[in-house]
Amino acid sequence: MAESMIGLKRSCRCAEVTKNQIGETVTLMGWVQKARNKGGIIFVDLRDRSGIMQLIFENGDIDEEGFVKAGKLRSEFVIAVTGRVEARTGAVNTNLATGELEIRCISLRILSEAETPPFAVEENSKTREEIRLKYRFLDLRRPDLQKNLMVRSRVAQLTRAFMANEGFLEIETPMLIKSTPEGARDYVVPSRVHPGTFYALPQSPQIFKQLLMCSGYDRYIQIVKCFRDEDLRADRQPEFTQIDMELSFVDVDDVIDVNERLLAYLFKEILGVEVQLPIQRMTWQECMDRFGSDKPDLRFGMELKNVSEVVKDCEFAVFKNALAAGGSVRGINAEGQGGMPRKKIDKLVDFAKDYGAKGLAYVAISEDGSYKSSFAKFMKPEEMDALIAAMDGKPGDLLLFAADKNTVVWAALGALRIELARQMDLLDKNEYKFLWVTEFPLLEWSEEEQRFTAMHHPFTMPMEEDWDNIDTDPGCVRAKAYDIVLNGTEIGGGSVRIHQDDIQEKMFEVLGFTKEQAWERFGFLLNAFKYGVPPHAGLAYGLDRLVMLMVQADSIRDVIAFPKVKDASDLMSEAPAAIDEKQLQELCLKVDIPEEE
Repeated sequence: MAESMIGLKRSCRCAEVTKNQIGETVTLMGWVQKARNKGGIIFVDLRDRSGIMQLIFENGDIDEEGFVKAGKLRSEFVIAVTGRVEARTGAVNTNLATGELEIRCISLRILSEAETPPFAVEENSKTREEIRLKYRFLDLRRPDLQKNLMVRSRVAQLTRAFMANEGFLEIETPMLIKSTPEGARDYVVPSRVHPGTFYALPQSPQIFKQLLMCSGYDRYIQIVKCFRDEDLRADRQPEFTQIDMELSFVDVDDVIDVNERLLAYLFKEILGVEVQLPIQRMTWQECMDRFGSDKPDLRFGMELKNVSEVVKDCEFAVFKNALAAGGSVRGINAEGQGGMPRKKIDKLVDFAKDYGAKGLAYVAISEDGSYKSSFAKFMKPEEMDALIAAMDGKPGDLLLFAADKNTVVWAALGALRIELARQMDLLDKNEYKFLWVTEFPLLEWSEEEQRFTAMHHPFTMPMEEDWDNIDTDPGCVRAKAYDIVLNGTEIGGGSVRIHQDDIQEKMFEVLGFTKEQAWERFGFLLNAFKYGVPPHAGLAYGLDRLVMLMVQADSIRDVIAFPKVKDASDLMSEAPAAIDEKQLQELCLKVDIPEEE
């Protein structure tokens, strides 16, 4: 039977009790982690968000009724106890902050009983994620998840304080906006008042924060929910949170400066990690050439090497055909992996195929300097020697090559580099390697749409020295865009925005919009630009990704209170769900679900 807590007031949380309070009487409240009845004495571990405190119930200290109640305690009962703080009489538990203390209880109230939970509430649970997400309200009691969410809260608090001190204003932008389908799919919301029309949930506050710059607010910050209807993976969710900012009268270096200082502040305050400033910068082209990725992990080497010149005259058809088609031949050196079994190499070949490669060529160098190769018979000995030398191949190394168009070679070797680093245990989670990636291409060619699309968005400023090529060679025009990368994960990105009418109109033209289409989609922004717009730039972090890396979690689901799974559903609340016929009628909607074949 649940009891009232009338007349009781919690003194502090469990792990907030200190040795200075020995001899004092305190009142604690929380959940029973476990109870152990030793006959005349009962030990209970009491848990709240701060940690665990050991309780002792012993005849003589607590009345007989209280002792009987203590004997009935089970995991996840919610209780209130009053007792004296004592130094532990038994073994000290060095794993607990309160491991030298215990509470000798003099009163007990059971505030709420609990059924046997479907899994134990404990750190590093081995229970299947599907079960834990179905009972997320229990899963969130786990100390490791609670620590993650407390770090997330701290990141948000410190960010707000830092940015306010830098002159940023926190301003909310709307959640119900006009759909401007350029990029990921929108989530749409039907309007009851305007039948047949729809709002969209924002993929980002991009247009509105630019309008705030037009309105003279100078520096804007918002920690904001965003929505994208796209396929999910470990670091993606259909709804996610951004630390979103925009600044007026600035260029690239100004945005980078304030954000470097913000990152250094957060990592120092939360993790005690010193971020060395300035953070390294690398152009997009250099990143792709050296690492095969625009979000390279710099915690290890194993860089890509372009050996096209070395093999251009060889007779190996795979290399010859790739070069003849305008592609390249590149390789990576997995140092010390020359003895890798053939079956394992074959698995690496299959892995590369998942990223578009037709296969991998390899050279496994033995400790005595001899080698086994999948293509040596097509090469002259001196060509093989030159290739191994170009790759800095040494006895015991494994050389892996891809030959195709650049995009395929980059994708395959870039992913293979990370996979090998995992296998070779080169990824140290306690190391934080930041990188600014700059000078992205302004545009990328879409094979599906047979047109250029914006690599970031249509409002990204081109680099002035490249703008003359926009008609003759649009693909070579670089953007004033920048991403901040941490340990191979993009945690934020932004750009200088276009503020000149003629450049913005030309940008829409290159993207295939007619003037009418541009005004139909973005008219309210273009109209604002007619009344004086300052040069402006911005950046947005993925808060979920940033916190995931800070707490060394494997998935952003571990830093979001109520996440979705891969099909964008919530296993706990069972969203999305059908709505009733009356709601559909009010919205003038009919649902026509295609029958499965």
